[in-house]
Amino acid sequence: MLSVVRVHLPSDIPIVGCELTPYVLVRRLDKTVINDDVPESAPIDGHFLRYKWYRIQSDKKVALCSVHPSEQATLQCLGCVKAKIPIAKSYHCSPKCFSDAWQHHRVLHERAASAVNENGNKEEELFGRYNSTGSGALNASLSGSASTPSLTNGSAPLYPAAITQRSGGETWFEVGLSKTYTPTADDIGHVLKFECVVVDAETKVPVGHANTILTSRVIPAPSPSPRRLIPVNGADMMHIDSDGRISSSGTFTVLSYNILSDAYATSELYSYCPSWALSWPYRRQNLLREIVGYRADIVCLQEVQCDHFEEFFAPELDKHGYTALYKRKTNEVYTGNTLTIDGCATFFRRDRFSHVKKYEVEFNKAAQSLTDAMIPSTQKKTALSRLVKDNVALIVVLEAKFSNQGADNPGKRQLLCVANTHVNVHQDLKDVKLWQVHTLLKGLEKIAASADIPMLVCGDFNSVPGSAPHALLAMGKVDPLHPDLTVDPLNILRPHSKLIHQLPLVSAYSSFARLGVGLGLEQQRRRLDPSTNEPLFTNCTRDFIGTLDYIFYTADSLTVESLLELLDEESLRKDTALPSPEWSSDHIALLAEFRCKSRPRR
Repeated sequence: MLSVVRVHLPSDIPIVGCELTPYVLVRRLDKTVINDDVPESAPIDGHFLRYKWYRIQSDKKVALCSVHPSEQATLQCLGCVKAKIPIAKSYHCSPKCFSDAWQHHRVLHERAASAVNENGNKEEELFGRYNSTGSGALNASLSGSASTPSLTNGSAPLYPAAITQRSGGETWFEVGLSKTYTPTADDIGHVLKFECVVVDAETKVPVGHANTILTSRVIPAPSPSPRRLIPVNGADMMHIDSDGRISSSGTFTVLSYNILSDAYATSELYSYCPSWALSWPYRRQNLLREIVGYRADIVCLQEVQCDHFEEFFAPELDKHGYTALYKRKTNEVYTGNTLTIDGCATFFRRDRFSHVKKYEVEFNKAAQSLTDAMIPSTQKKTALSRLVKDNVALIVVLEAKFSNQGADNPGKRQLLCVANTHVNVHQDLKDVKLWQVHTLLKGLEKIAASADIPMLVCGDFNSVPGSAPHALLAMGKVDPLHPDLTVDPLNILRPHSKLIHQLPLVSAYSSFARLGVGLGLEQQRRRLDPSTNEPLFTNCTRDFIGTLDYIFYTADSLTVESLLELLDEESLRKDTALPSPEWSSDHIALLAEFRCKSRPRR
């Protein structure tokens, strides 16, 4: 007969909306051990496995800390209650927790006050009382509180009517009958129990004892403060509306986001991030929520694993009206599982655009052509070893289903070329980075020469503002005296005069520095590097804070209407490191709204 050897969960902290899949190890009659599911429809050795999930409801209601959601709350911020901030954000597990989080927490108060146009007097009074006496928080025994608004769900009953077991002040409710279970809002603050038992396929009677495992208390999925869309003409800020369109008639929005491949999201690299927040089942749901919430017309993602694209992002975004295109990195260098190779994925809304053409750029092929043409045969192996890094770019030509053309151009097709790339990461290969960017731009120049078409160049360029690749993109050339050009062991960057292009590219986020006036723009300008007019950071880890990601556009054919606000270190909480429970990548998303300029026919 079958026997269960071991049952465990990859993470014992369950999160609302993130599927729990237990690992069940089973020994067969012949002593072999398997971890396959054994359903009633396909018994093995005359037996199958039966699963049950229970929610354990204590007679005491529990509120969870908003900063450390695995901890029970003991404090509640009165300012949040008065400002009608979501109640879950008002709870803290200790005075130290509240104090440490204060710089971030007060932003919630400021935004709430701004939203209702208050004069700030009440807020200043509250801040003063907390800063001087600490009385801005209500010290209460929340676990025994008679009213906890965060634990009620309107008029609907919290729990099913059927009680399965009751013991010592606890009630166990059956909530699932399959191997997997996805916690809901009703589970917040409660422990879950998974039960697995071997059942005789003929008699349907359990054999042996049940194997069980308890989780920690279910926590809500952390939600970062929403990022606002800020018009560059200084008009009022707008919140991205998940139920409505953020782009107005004749405009479209583009998102660029390195989502951090699961293969790279290791506890060794990101030891400061809780293991449950680093797990792929959690991160994929959090990333999807974020991406869908932006409602961008075009989405350019980097570091998308092949299996995650096919099994998750493509089908999930399809449900939201997106068509998906993908270019996997080549695997001449990569030695792992080919399914976990990452690549670039571009999505577009079917109701806004149609697909015209797709180009794939494999820098490995370009490297082969370069070495065949320029490198002596005795040095080719060394040259290819330096140049072949598996990086790619995905170029997509789309046709808009909307129009902002005037009466002088009735019915003219509005095409758009979108490039999505991820340039090599190694900092000592400055020549390779610049060569890859130059190669991509030369390919885009050929497309531009064949059609009158606006262009966007998006991605993670692994190049900081002021570097040679950034200069080539933003200025159209590289100063021959640029220090990056001293790294060129293969002489592939010579003559330096060839490092040019004719595309009128401008960085979208530099619009914050160049255009408009207004409170929102002034705040964003403080988040720019004044020497380059680029964001202070788009990548933020314990080891590195800087800008690597950009959205460039052809300024002769497109204008920037608005931009997604930049984050500052305060927005990322005290430790200022990504990924975190709120933000599931080590990069931040960039989003720009564009309008096509009306131009006469050539």
